[in-house]
Amino acid sequence: VHWQVSQLLRSIQRGAHDRAAALRRLREGLQHGESQEKFIRLEGGVRALIGLFTSQQADLQMDAARCLHELSHSSDADVVAACLPATSYLLTYLSGHSAALMELCLYTLGNLAVEAEAVRTHLLPQGIIPVMASCIQSPHVAVQEGVGYVLAQLLQAREAPAEITPRVLDSTLPQDMLRLVCSDLEKGIGAAVEFAWGLHYIVCSRVNNPLLISLRTVPSLAQRLVELASTIPTVSPECLELLVCPVVRCLGNLLAEEPAERGEPLAEEGGLLWALSVFIQHFLPTHFFIVRECLWLINNLTVDSTASCSALLNLDVFPALLTLLSSHQMVSLLVLTVLCNVAVKGTDYCQALHQKAVLPSLISGLGLPDAEVVGQDLELLHLLFLHCPEAATDFVAQSGLQALEQHQNNPQLQERVTALIQIAYIFHGLF
Repeated sequence: VHWQVSQLLRSIQRGAHDRAAALRRLREGLQHGESQEKFIRLEGGVRALIGLFTSQQADLQMDAARCLHELSHSSDADVVAACLPATSYLLTYLSGHSAALMELCLYTLGNLAVEAEAVRTHLLPQGIIPVMASCIQSPHVAVQEGVGYVLAQLLQAREAPAEITPRVLDSTLPQDMLRLVCSDLEKGIGAAVEFAWGLHYIVCSRVNNPLLISLRTVPSLAQRLVELASTIPTVSPECLELLVCPVVRCLGNLLAEEPAERGEPLAEEGGLLWALSVFIQHFLPTHFFIVRECLWLINNLTVDSTASCSALLNLDVFPALLTLLSSHQMVSLLVLTVLCNVAVKGTDYCQALHQKAVLPSLISGLGLPDAEVVGQDLELLHLLFLHCPEAATDFVAQSGLQALEQHQNNPQLQERVTALIQIAYIFHGLF
């Protein structure tokens, strides 16, 4: 439906008795891109909306705010630019007493910020970061979620690492964002999800990750994942994956920092590994990307930690981890990388892997078509043979040599295959 926006605007400007009804009809019309573009070209259109938005009549103010909100959904640069004069007023009303108006202003600002660098550049000197730091203290969950939405849009902007993230880190926002990510979910997880993505964007920018680590972000997020894993029977899976994904990514990136920058060792590695294994089993049928994210975090946990490797070997779900070797290429590669992290720790760990019956899965993995996966499989076999000679003997007994020989003519793998066959023969006592 194409609304007669010019007629509606005249009704609003004249102050007719049905101005509220005209505003509501205008809002419906502004849900269409064609009407949005026509409205901003009408002389005094946006100015009239701003006038009503700043009026003392609460009903008209809300109706005008809803019209501005509809305009903010536009991806048209001209429509976004036309809304620019409203941003200072939107910020002003974030210090008001109406939670409903604050929520509407926040989502309008977030929509505008995501579309145009000019809007973000305009908002920064107007103090949007201090305003967000104040709004996040609101007791209203809807307002908190709106703050999270605005911050997520700002922090993923192209210029964020240079212009926005440092300002956020200089404020009290990171502490409050972390607090809300780890807060009680009884009132809903929307705010936690938004702030988790915000923290993820901060971590990815690498502007000052040691600052985040000093706030005990790593143990806090690890505990959050343990709590979420324990609530799986009672929380909707659709809701859970929305929060698990950014928290796992955030934690994984922080653990990928240099050891000297990571701060104190993570005390609850066993609990975190348990939580990740729960997520892997739970999400495997429906949310494969969560499985991949969890395995990447397990990789970052085990790469430098013997405690994590020991905990992983003692988990009841270790057999389930091996079954993933026959799944998607990236997942197979990550599982093999994790197992290599364990094997490289030495004799005790390789013997434990052998006792966990890892060989049949590795022999089966040699039949996979992906050369990168097979290459990682070969790396793990090499570590096993080196630190646990009986693994080589059992490998030969389980027809492993035949599985190896099929790759002898592969230029990418030929040298490693030949070396591994020789090692297997030596340990098997054939030479």
